[in-house]
Amino acid sequence: MISYEPFWKTLKEKGESTYTLITKHHISSATIDRMKKGNGISTAKVDDFCRILNCRVEDIIEYKKND
Repeated sequence: MISYEPFWKTLKEKGESTYTLITKHHISSATIDRMKKGNGISTAKVDDFCRILNCRVEDIIEYKKND
C-alpha cells in the first residue's frame, strides 16, 4: 500500500501548508483530500510536489506492505 506519511513530514519541515499548496501553487483541494484519505494520485502530482518542496519521491510517498 502506498503511504503519504513522508509527505506530511516533508510539508512541515519545508514550512508549507496545504493552504499554501492550494492557493500559491495551484494544487487542487481534491488532490489534498485524496492524499488525506490514502487514495492514489498521479505521478505527475508526485512530480509537482517534488518540484514545489524541492525534495525526492521518497519524501512524498513510501510503500508499506499489507499484512
